[in-house]
Amino acid sequence: MTDEPWHLSRSVPITFVFAIACQTAAIIWFAASLRNDIDSNAEEIIRLDARTSSLEVVVQSQAITLARIDENIKGIREHIERDK
Repeated sequence: MTDEPWHLSRSVPITFVFAIACQTAAIIWFAASLRNDIDSNAEEIIRLDARTSSLEVVVQSQAITLARIDENIKGIREHIERDK
């Protein structure tokens, strides 16, 4: 082995080096934007989870109210049929 430092051969075109540098920059940019999208989606999932929990409470309350209304209507019908 020789003790010469590493060097770029003149047979490698500068456009090839430039293309590799551009591809490397594009991959880094893509990875950064992908990470940003992942963070944004994680925040959205947390927000939607909280919203879903609050909606579940509301739906449960509405189901109880609907059951009460059904029982009231049933009672009213029975009362009307008794009076006939």
